[in-house]
Amino acid sequence: MNENLFASFIAPTILGLPAAVLIILFPPLLIPTSKYLINNRLITTQQWLIKLTSKQMMTMHNTKGRTWSLMLVSLIIFIATTNLLGLLPHSFTPTTQLSMNLAMAIPLWAGAVIMGFRSKTKNALAHFLPQGTPTPLIPMLVIIETISLLIQPMALAVRLTANITAGHLLMHLIGSATLAMSTINLPSTLIIFTILILLTILEIAVALIQAYVFTLLVSLYLHDNT
Repeated sequence: MNENLFASFIAPTILGLPAAVLIILFPPLLIPTSKYLINNRLITTQQWLIKLTSKQMMTMHNTKGRTWSLMLVSLIIFIATTNLLGLLPHSFTPTTQLSMNLAMAIPLWAGAVIMGFRSKTKNALAHFLPQGTPTPLIPMLVIIETISLLIQPMALAVRLTANITAGHLLMHLIGSATLAMSTINLPSTLIIFTILILLTILEIAVALIQAYVFTLLVSLYLHDNT
C-alpha cells in the first residue's frame, strides 16, 4: 500500500510521451453547448450557475476589472471540472501538480500587478510603505511588503495543491483500509466504508470550493490593482 500511495500523482505517459496535455484539454469537451434558441434543462442550469458565479465575483470590480470576467469564469470552470474528474477511480488530477498550479497562478497574478502599476502607480507603490511609518522601520517594512507581494502566487498554488493532494491521499488510505478489513471484520468494514462515502461527498465539495477560492483570490488581487 505504501509503495503505490503516490502512484496516482505521477504524470501519465502514452508510449513514453507525456499525456498531461491531453488530460488538461479533456475537461472543456465535457461542457455542453447548444445551437438552439430554446435550451434544455442542463444548458439552462449551467448558464444560470455561470451567471450567478460571475455576478458574485464581478460585483466589486470597476469597468476595467470586469474585462477579466470571461477569463475568471473560464478559470473556475476549468479547475472545478479538473478537480471533479480527478475523483474518478484510476484518473489523474492535474491540479495536484504544483507546477501546473503555479503556471496558472503566476501569469494571472503578474497580469493583475502589472495592470495596477500601469494604471495606479502611486497607489501600488503606496502599499509598500504604510502611512505614518517611523523612519527607522521603512527599509524593513518595504522588504516585508515586497516579500508578501511576491509570495501571493506561491500561496495560491500551494493552497490548491495541498488541499487536493491531501484529500486524494486520505481517500486512498481509507479505501485501502476498507479493502483490507473486508476479509477480517465485516462490521468494521461497513463503518469504514460509510466513512469513505462521507469523505467522498466532502471531497466533491472541496473540489468545488477550492476552484471558487482560487478564482476569488485572483479576483481580489485584480480588485486591489484596478
